[in-house]
Amino acid sequence: MLLRGRPRTLGAAALLLLLLLGFFLFGGDPDYGRPRSQGAATFDGDPPADPRGHNRSDCIPPPPPPPKCELLQVAIVCAGHNSSRDVITLVKSLLFYRKNPLHLHLVTDAVARNILETLFHTWMVPAVQISFYNADELKPQVSWIPNKHYSGLYGLMKLVLPSALPPDLARVIVLDTDVTFASNIAELWALFAHFSDKQAIGLVENQSDWYLGNLWRNHRPWPALGRGFNTGVILLRLDRLRQAGWEHMWKLTATRELLTLPATSLADQDIFNAVIKEHPWLVQPLPCMWNVQLSDHTLAERCYSEAPDLKVIHWNSPKKLHVKNKHVESFRNLYLTFLEYDGNLLRRELFGCPCPPPPGAEQLQQALAQLEEQDACFEFRQQQLTVHRVHITFLPHKPPPPQPHDVTLVAQLSMERLQMLEALCRHWPGPMSLALYLTDTEAQQFLRFVETSAVLSARQDVAYHVVYREGSLYPINQLRNVALAQALTPYVFLSDIDFLPAYSLYDYLRASIEQLELDGRRKAALVVPAFETLHYRFSFPSSKAELLTLLDAGSLYTFRYHEWPQGHAPTDYARWREAQAPYRVQWAADYEPYVVVPRDCPRYDPRFVGFGWNKVAHIIELDAQEYELLVLPEAFTIHLPHAPSLDITRFRSNPTYRDCVRALKDEFHQDLSRHYGAAALKYLTALQQPRGPA
Repeated sequence: MLLRGRPRTLGAAALLLLLLLGFFLFGGDPDYGRPRSQGAATFDGDPPADPRGHNRSDCIPPPPPPPKCELLQVAIVCAGHNSSRDVITLVKSLLFYRKNPLHLHLVTDAVARNILETLFHTWMVPAVQISFYNADELKPQVSWIPNKHYSGLYGLMKLVLPSALPPDLARVIVLDTDVTFASNIAELWALFAHFSDKQAIGLVENQSDWYLGNLWRNHRPWPALGRGFNTGVILLRLDRLRQAGWEHMWKLTATRELLTLPATSLADQDIFNAVIKEHPWLVQPLPCMWNVQLSDHTLAERCYSEAPDLKVIHWNSPKKLHVKNKHVESFRNLYLTFLEYDGNLLRRELFGCPCPPPPGAEQLQQALAQLEEQDACFEFRQQQLTVHRVHITFLPHKPPPPQPHDVTLVAQLSMERLQMLEALCRHWPGPMSLALYLTDTEAQQFLRFVETSAVLSARQDVAYHVVYREGSLYPINQLRNVALAQALTPYVFLSDIDFLPAYSLYDYLRASIEQLELDGRRKAALVVPAFETLHYRFSFPSSKAELLTLLDAGSLYTFRYHEWPQGHAPTDYARWREAQAPYRVQWAADYEPYVVVPRDCPRYDPRFVGFGWNKVAHIIELDAQEYELLVLPEAFTIHLPHAPSLDITRFRSNPTYRDCVRALKDEFHQDLSRHYGAAALKYLTALQQPRGPA
């Protein structure tokens, strides 16, 4: 993340404006729609209706906008992996239009909190505060309510917000995760000004006939006023609800209705409507464009065909983007624009609003200010300081049950290596933690790739962590650290995505860890010998004996023996051919084997970006911390051929690039000396010896 001023890409913003312009040009039949049900009531403060009974924004004098720097409060209930992704798209649409600081109150389960806490910490959006509330602690308050809605217990959580949110919080906007904003949320906040002295809940009328009870035979909905109200967008006066005894009110109503109704069908919405039916003075109807509902039986066209400025789209059907609506393609385009919008562009500051900076932002700003743009290695220095947005467990993930000797394969990749995943899943049946370096658009392509792959979609023990692309150099060690930090087993196999492990390696590693008694008694890094093939069509060996046959036939080679022999020479492949038991090897300069280590091993040095010396530095750190290097006699992994990466090409062709890698090596050794003192002398000595490319 770069907090200093820099040119902003305007393409995405221009696309949004074009989409919105096209959307607002829709014409609708002015006579479309039918009158409001006779059962619907008009309340104090209800906006005037047109002759057909529909709320119209042009009939309501617009309230004054809130002060420019007023903090707007927003509450969202979110649980699970998929809902967390929905929240991010919603927040993108909020941030795109907003002109006020925001405080997001997120009621989450443990999974969503872990994801969103990491995301917002690394997103570092100015003037956005985040507070989390434990949904599991709130479950007992709603778990007694039978609910048929697909949202489960979490769909009832909005009922307890007045007691769950801080007692000094007086007003809040409550949003479902499946809404998309097409306007500044401050305009919605301003509608609090329309509330009478008693009104405490602002809602848009339900845009279907659900609560009229005539959708199908024996359809029996919960009680509501007319069509009732939709709770996808709510303005809550928390102070008034608490004063009115909201908790007692809704529990009493729900208990009474459940005597004759088997369960809620629409979760909290049924109970809100039943309470409002009994206490109509609570509700302030909101203009319909603030919650245009695309449900299965939607009558939403009656709203936006008459409203010149649609504000919020609500995908409140289980079918989501596949709901039937004559304008759904335009709605979908607006949603997809935010889905794939570059979140880095939303890190803009709110000028004129004195807001505390995100945690770590000031130190980052100071470090960036000290960089010299004329420095030949400025690009490297800048990339090291970049804080990337990180979305951990981007897809649903079920970690394996705890086992004392279990191993997670840890690797990183970008979009051009995506085709390696299916083969890797076939070779490694155990858990994996993979960091993917992607743009927002590529993240959605990756999602579709996994969903359409029978191999990948069947694996729930692979954790994918998206690190969003920013900068020109590949942050390889930062990616490794993200994947390593999310591994959940006691041990990790630190690999690369272009290597395929032996089919038996997962079981062999677990057995070796147990036999070597590494459970805290022995500090060791287990070396997995690396080989390579130059053939794109290759019959993978099923055993060490088959591998040696291919090696002798010239179909396999020890890894990089012809380009970078010192990288793996200390493994002692000649000894490995005959070995029957693990054997110890000594560290040597530029050694960079693939190893199995405890999960709490030293992290990779993030200063190394692009190509060059990234694994070497990590092995030095392991050796400095006195890890034994033990080569496993039956283990192997094989590198597959592929086109060289951009960073390798730049390393080979650009002397300045190589000079910068050498400068990073010098700085690394200086830091090593300061940290380990005299013990680091051997590394400094090795640095002075002339070497080939890294």
